[in-house]
Amino acid sequence: MTEIRREVLTLPGAPVGPANPLPPLRPLDEAHEIDERTRAGLPLDMARQVGYRPLRSVLPERIRDGYGRERAPLDLDAVVIENERLRVTVLPGLGGRVASLFHKPSERELLYRNPVFQPANFALNGAWFSGGIEWNIGATGHTALSCAPLHAARVTAPDGGEMLRLWEWERLRDLPFQVDLWLPADSDFLYVGVRVRNPHERPAPVYWWSNIAVPQERRVVVPAREAWHFGYERTLSTVPVPEHDGVDRTRPLNSTYPADYFYEVPDGQRRWIAALDDTGHGLVQTSTDLPRGRKLFVWGDGPGGRRWQEWLTEPGTGGYAEIQAGLARTQLEHVRLEPDGEFSWLEAYGPLSTSHAATVGPGADWDAATGEVERRLAEALPRADVDAAHEAWRTGCADTEPGERLAVGSGWGALELLRTGWKLPGTPFDEATLGEPQAPWRELLESGDFPEQRRVGPPGPTLVAPAWRDMLETAPARPLTEYHLGVAQWHAGDRAQAVRSWERALELAPSEWPLLRCLAVADEEGGHAERAADRYAAAFDDLCAERRHEGETWVAATASLGREAIVALLAVGRVEAARSVWDRLHEGTRAQGRFRLLAARLHAAEGDLTAARAVFDAGFEVADLREGAEAVGELWARVAPGEPLPARHDFRMRPPA
Repeated sequence: MTEIRREVLTLPGAPVGPANPLPPLRPLDEAHEIDERTRAGLPLDMARQVGYRPLRSVLPERIRDGYGRERAPLDLDAVVIENERLRVTVLPGLGGRVASLFHKPSERELLYRNPVFQPANFALNGAWFSGGIEWNIGATGHTALSCAPLHAARVTAPDGGEMLRLWEWERLRDLPFQVDLWLPADSDFLYVGVRVRNPHERPAPVYWWSNIAVPQERRVVVPAREAWHFGYERTLSTVPVPEHDGVDRTRPLNSTYPADYFYEVPDGQRRWIAALDDTGHGLVQTSTDLPRGRKLFVWGDGPGGRRWQEWLTEPGTGGYAEIQAGLARTQLEHVRLEPDGEFSWLEAYGPLSTSHAATVGPGADWDAATGEVERRLAEALPRADVDAAHEAWRTGCADTEPGERLAVGSGWGALELLRTGWKLPGTPFDEATLGEPQAPWRELLESGDFPEQRRVGPPGPTLVAPAWRDMLETAPARPLTEYHLGVAQWHAGDRAQAVRSWERALELAPSEWPLLRCLAVADEEGGHAERAADRYAAAFDDLCAERRHEGETWVAATASLGREAIVALLAVGRVEAARSVWDRLHEGTRAQGRFRLLAARLHAAEGDLTAARAVFDAGFEVADLREGAEAVGELWARVAPGEPLPARHDFRMRPPA
């Protein structure tokens, strides 16, 4: 019988830390974009989905950048699902990540299992970590729920045993989803039922990619002869599979730079992707037909890719590649889900053993390799069985009310159900999950009045969906209401009205710095750099006068606003003012790697390249260095012209220009 139990997984890890208290008003910094010329050459359905409501902001989420790189033993709550064949370890507090998929008869770990927990700036809203299987919903990129808790509970599985249900309200697209995981008796395969629902009266863009980390010393086999190649030059083009430019690109270490390969699996072909070691053994993922996309991501064997691999784990522990399955051909697309509609499908993950000569041996023919995997998969898990399991789950279990709760997610879903009265069988968002972040919004909903804060401090998160914006517009126009209304208007694209709301709030606000910071961002986005610098300086002065103690929230606010202010002041050459901000940061903040880089920038702006170089020589690590970012290398070129970039700072993801 399948067993589900709680455990604690202890790893060397860095805590995720507090969220950034400043609302993320700037456009989403996403590397996966293509120009209009490239888009014009795509197939019509693909071009339509690439242009279908791409995400421009991570509001109403907050940026998760409060982590560092100092690791200590960290206890992570886990749920283990186990039968006679497999042991599955799930982390409901970290996006429902499957941390391990262990095949007991062969004593093989089928996934890349990260030996550490190290957050890095890869998710849409910051904190993300590598390894295992993650469930990416929302928009192009790693989900904003990467390091967030999901609701989890026991539910009856289609075979009468137990399964684990994960569910949450995805806030970027305002959609509820669920992931059900179960192990049929004596099965070598983990079954995963996924459902995304749209309870709104308008269509919704849906993005889903199941992201599977595997050791990079693998050959990836997939039933395709062509792929869409996307590199960090931001170009999308078709390439042959398996060889491109005379190199077998299905072997991750054969590439130099990071790249995505989105495979064109022919219509009617069974959907699957496998990663096999040099003996022909490994992991296979298959699904019902709705998830048409299959992908390989490689870091490559260049210095930048190797450095990122070390950054996300520990040197000497081995690297990984990602095989993925998604709703569309590529991750640049979003799929339309009609009002009151749902997408549901079933995925299966398990071991696969093949003939070495046919699949991974020297000179293995591609058609023979795909045919061999197809045959072995059909023997291990027939396509008809997957379809039947999906139907049994969808009709008999997907709506089953959860039993014992094993983990608790956020209260945002409960707030939405209070607002709408929607019924969502199978995914209860209980009123008991409402907490402090939802409290003022519940009061707005019930009384029509948004309460002012009882204690001086950074404003809480803003809800930006149209219904909440409408409520803010009709609420009494007090400063905090006007602040939140401005954020919601900014998110809706009404920037002029947002500025007016923030300016009105300034006239009576007891706390000016949150409003001045919003206006400074508006000035920057509008090309008014000098005025933005003035407002940033005034905002930081006001924050320093207002902060009451050295608590976590105030330290985070001071660090976040100070960082933005210094960058804005340096951009207009106001070096002394930038230094004044620096001097008022907390000592612990100035010691962080991200601020050591800022110190080097400040020294360089003051003309002291020797001091700037000394910062590099002393060593630092920018914990929230963004994927694809080149700021460290650019500053090094200024500080040490002509010298090669030190390996510890080489995060380049594309060839030199």
